[in-house]
Amino acid sequence: MSLAIFDLDNTLICDDSDHLWGQFLVEKKLVDSAHYARINTQFYDDYCRGELNINEYLTFALSFLAEHPLEQLLQWREVFINEKIRPLVLPAAVTLVEKHRSNGDTLLVITATNRFVTEPIVKLFGIPHMLASEPELINGRYTGRFINEPCYQQGKVIRLAQWLDDNNLDLKGSTFYSDSHNDIPLLEKVAHPVAVDPDDKLTQHANTQHWPIISLRT
Repeated sequence: MSLAIFDLDNTLICDDSDHLWGQFLVEKKLVDSAHYARINTQFYDDYCRGELNINEYLTFALSFLAEHPLEQLLQWREVFINEKIRPLVLPAAVTLVEKHRSNGDTLLVITATNRFVTEPIVKLFGIPHMLASEPELINGRYTGRFINEPCYQQGKVIRLAQWLDDNNLDLKGSTFYSDSHNDIPLLEKVAHPVAVDPDDKLTQHANTQHWPIISLRT
C-alpha cells in the first residue's frame, strides 16, 4: 500500500477554491466588494508568481470567518460548494482517485487553502485524509488566527513529515499530483512526482527533471 497525494486547486478541480471563495463573498455582497476583490486578486497573483506571503494572506482570508457565527458560515459555504465547486470537479480526477483507491493506496489531499473552504470539497472525492492550512476554532467560533505551519511551499513538506510520523507511514512508492510550481519542494520528496496541467514554471521544471506531465481536463 502506497501513499497517493493530491493537490486540490487546479489539480482535482479546475480552478482555485481559495480565490473563488473570495469572489463568492464579493458576489453575495458579504464583504466590502471593491476593496475585498482587489486584495483577493492581489494575493492570488502573488501566489501564481510564487511570491505569496502566506501569513499575511491567511490573516486576510480568515478575518471573515471571525466576523460571523459558525452556523451562518456553514450555510454560506454550502451555497458556495453547490454553486461554485461542484461544476468544477473534473471527471478524470475522480477516475484517477478511484484508480488509486482500488489499488489500496492511502489517499491524502494536501492544500494551502484553509480547511474551512476545502474540507467539503475533499469529501466530494471521498478522500479520507487531508492536510490544509488550519484556522483556529475556539468554543465553536473562528478567531481569525491560524494554527500549525501553513500548508504552503516548504510548509507542505513540514506538515506531511509530521503526518507521516504520526501515522507510522513513509514515502516509499508515494505519488504526488500537482499543478503548481509552489509544490516543487514536495514533488521532489515523493517517489513519483506528477505534474498535472502544470503552470509554466512547473512545466519547465518537470521537463528538466523528466517528470511525467498529465492533463485531467481533456
